[in-house]
Amino acid sequence: MASSSCIQGWSFVGCMRSSMPSGRRRRAVTLLALAAVGAATVGSAWAEEAPRRLLFVGNSFTYYNGGLETHVKALAASANPPRLIEADRATQGGATLRVLHGKESIREKIRDGRYDVVILQEDIPELPEHSPAPFFEFGRRFDEEIRAAGGKSLLFMAWPYERLGWVALPEIVEAHRELGRELNVPVAPVGLAFERAGREHPEIPMLAADREHETLQGTYLAACTIYATLFGENPQGYAYRPEGVTAAEAAALQTIAAETLQAWQQQPAPAAAGSAP
Repeated sequence: MASSSCIQGWSFVGCMRSSMPSGRRRRAVTLLALAAVGAATVGSAWAEEAPRRLLFVGNSFTYYNGGLETHVKALAASANPPRLIEADRATQGGATLRVLHGKESIREKIRDGRYDVVILQEDIPELPEHSPAPFFEFGRRFDEEIRAAGGKSLLFMAWPYERLGWVALPEIVEAHRELGRELNVPVAPVGLAFERAGREHPEIPMLAADREHETLQGTYLAACTIYATLFGENPQGYAYRPEGVTAAEAAALQTIAAETLQAWQQQPAPAAAGSAP
């Protein structure tokens, strides 16, 4: 099993999982956080402790193929040293954040679940307005409630698909970039990872026959990207891969996740920020 190595950029825990004494570790984490101020979509003051309790909120893109929480938890267990985390989900097929926010059971789960991080997955193509405005509105509402409960938000950037083709990946990317900067929360650039996989490894399909939902390989790439965003660790060499994903596919997808996140985090901040919808 390979040792965990750091993704460039700041994350919830920085990159301080080492034998460094705790006092020096705290100082190093603080310096790393300050160095990242202004980086695209990455917050400037995350907690020093790694998240241990996660909640995934989304639709079938989140619960397909056994659920992203299952795969992220398994990746964490295969780190060196292993991370022991708890992960749960609150999902509904076809739902947008507006629909999910309207479910009291989900909001109650956030209020009472003592989650360190809530991963929010929007499905922008499903928005009937053909505008990302509801994503901004309900992303803000969810984030306010997550913060009130003592947690933090992470935005899961999904992908476009043929059935609802009014929006393309660049618009989805920009919406997540803008809301991430506004809320000062990180974005897991899964949609961009899918695009990179299509370019670099077209033999590994990301979408199933319906051209909408992800294959098992797509779910694994999403999990690797979210894991790297959460913990600031490069998943390359991690032993976990679900049955049905070959060792060669896993290695390629781990690399894509790491490289996509690094490229995303290295984007310069805009010269002048506009107002999001």
